[in-house]
Parts: sequence; structure tokens; C-alpha cells
Amino acid sequence: QVRLIESGGGLVQPGGSLRLSCEASGKDFSTFAMGWFRQAPGKEREFVASINWSGQSTYYAEAVEGRFTISRENAKNTVYLQMNYLEPKDTGVYTCAGGRTMFATQSPDRYEDWGQGTQVTVSS
Repeated sequence: QVRLIESGGGLVQPGGSLRLSCEASGKDFSTFAMGWFRQAPGKEREFVASINWSGQSTYYAEAVEGRFTISRENAKNTVYLQMNYLEPKDTGVYTCAGGRTMFATQSPDRYEDWGQGTQVTVSS
């Protein structure tokens, strides 16, 4: 059974940082792209960041470009999302996803496996 378990969410003040982790089990994701998506209350899920199989190619939503960094450790079957300069509009449930191919992509249809998500709340 494939499982993606996110961790690292929480409450943080505006301008603060959080590092999310997503550990996979039941499948070797070292040859697949990984991604992060988020969903704010009352809004649809949106793409945040994606990384290709090797970690050498990344892709970000315009809203987080320059503030968030996606990375991965294939030996640990884990992907990370470092979030800096957080803003209230970054609040939401952050979910990681395992891709169907090796290429980074923003399209949810290109992801096959999904975690349950971790809550990130940015508030003073």
C-alpha cells in the first residue's frame, strides 16, 4: 500500500518559516516527480511546487516563487517544502503528491498518489 505522510505544519506568524516533509512508503518514488499542492478554506486546491525525479528541475507557482523551495532525498523517499516569509494567504492544507512520470508538472492529473495533508496557518 502506497502512503504519503506529511508533517511539519503548524501555526506561524507572518514572516516566519516552516519546513514540510513528506515521507513515502510502499513505492520507490526515486524515478517519479513529486509535488506539493494546497487548499485554502472555501477555495479549490492549487499547485504550489514540483520537482523532477533527480531533483535538478523544479517548478513553482508564481505566488510562492522566491519564498518556497522544494527539495528531495531519494535515499529517504522523502520530499520537502521549505517555506519562508510566510503570509496569511499561504494558510491552507498542504498535500504532497507522487507523479505518474519523472517530469515536474503543475497538473494534478499528472499525479497518482496523494497524502492526507498537513495544516499550515499563518496568523498573528
